[in-house]
Amino acid sequence: MAAPRAWAVVAGVGPGTGASVARKFAQSYSVALLARKAENYEPVVNEINNGGGQAIGISTDVADENSVKNAFKVLQEHLGQGKLAAAIFNVGGKFVRKGFMELSLEDFESGWEANGRGAFLFSQAALPLLQDAVAASNHPPTLIFTSATAAMKGSARCAAFATGKFAMRALAQSLAREFGPAGIHVNHAIIDGVIDIERTKHYQFDHEDAKIKPEAIADTYWWIHTQPRTCFTNEIDIRPYVEKW
Repeated sequence: MAAPRAWAVVAGVGPGTGASVARKFAQSYSVALLARKAENYEPVVNEINNGGGQAIGISTDVADENSVKNAFKVLQEHLGQGKLAAAIFNVGGKFVRKGFMELSLEDFESGWEANGRGAFLFSQAALPLLQDAVAASNHPPTLIFTSATAAMKGSARCAAFATGKFAMRALAQSLAREFGPAGIHVNHAIIDGVIDIERTKHYQFDHEDAKIKPEAIADTYWWIHTQPRTCFTNEIDIRPYVEKW
């Protein structure tokens, strides 16, 4: 009798990084794809299922506690005897670029809601399932946060976005120290550069390979997931070779 199939959950699935990460992890696991709008995850779910994999999509607002709880209730119903091998938080949130005195409270809190509150709710829902998988997984159960250079330094007109990303990094660091000794790999991934997706096709650069391929990010996330417990990478920078930083 075949062993129950392991799962990965990806929050924040759209046409770029989230979709590529879902495709990569679907080569080895069943995958649950979370996004606020069904039209963001449905094409990827259909692609994976039609290609012989197993995927489900769940409409989820990561900043809403009940929505996250419902998403993980649905996930657990599909898990059956399987285990959650990986959880990827790829939610960017609303990017507000305004001078500080132009920000409304709603603008400011938008960065925190997705990257701070959302990351907190997602982690609290995912970590019990990851803990349950420690003894059974081929690779250490993994929690990855997609982040940005804004988590390291704030820039002018980016107070809302940077505040949210700073919160995410602090959360990731705390979780790595709390859950790493139990065998769970927590990683904060700093993505710095323009990602090569349909929306950025018209962006012009001096070098034709100046954009980050989302497939390459997915490959890196899989590499992080497959690291042994003796060699955890808790933070990583990912950027094209010509990026100025």
